[in-house]
Amino acid sequence: MKSDVEDLMPRLLPIECGDTSSALNLDGPPRNPQEYLRQVQLEAALCPEVVVAQIDPRKLKKEQTVNVSVAECHAAPAGFSPSLEWQQRQVSNFSDVRQSITRNRQHWSSHSLDDNVLMPEQADEEGWKRFCLGELVYQGTLPSHADAAAGLDYSKVGFPPFLSIASRLSQSTVLTVLDILISWFEERDFVPQLGRWLYALLACLEKPLLPEAHSSIRQLARRCAQLRSNLVSQDDDNLPALNLLICLVARYFEQNDLADQPE
Repeated sequence: MKSDVEDLMPRLLPIECGDTSSALNLDGPPRNPQEYLRQVQLEAALCPEVVVAQIDPRKLKKEQTVNVSVAECHAAPAGFSPSLEWQQRQVSNFSDVRQSITRNRQHWSSHSLDDNVLMPEQADEEGWKRFCLGELVYQGTLPSHADAAAGLDYSKVGFPPFLSIASRLSQSTVLTVLDILISWFEERDFVPQLGRWLYALLACLEKPLLPEAHSSIRQLARRCAQLRSNLVSQDDDNLPALNLLICLVARYFEQNDLADQPE
């Protein structure tokens, strides 16, 4: 028995075939090295040259977890994008913050947390939303500017990203929480609690970025640009924060195609 493949490719382990092919038992164990190699050859010869996988598309649709957005970044309305000097200044300030976090991480992580600070487990998606945004924003019962009415009840208004908290987050937790908050942001409006945590998580995000981090921060910049394109006034309270997040993603993390260009 000789296949077309054998005509084109020389055998790496040539063996004497003889007339023993019919006596070989493919289901039984080989009795010697020559018989093992011959079994491999016979099994390969019995395989079809073309194999078509039988795929159930319903299973793929059900189990698919990756959501890749190819939408372009919305351009800023005239007068809503920051100057290049402003962007460069923000990048410089952000770089200083990152360096400060790196220098002081061990110091702040050694501080004991207050008894009311119960950080969620890494995979607790709903727990992180409540922890970072507060119960009021999470439930959507009050507008985000209800901080004053709620006082300093952080369970209601969200725990700020204090250095004693942010410095405890491992890099995998930083990526997880960042992804959780960006996914939440995709379907909701911008709120100050979200902005504070996004800035802190970006400040803790190590470079070079992992591929999933690239995808997440680009998704963040696109969402900020989308909301900015719908603003009607340059005096909107959310405009500086949206511009800042776009700037950091584009300029600091070098996603240059998303950057605001000077008008």
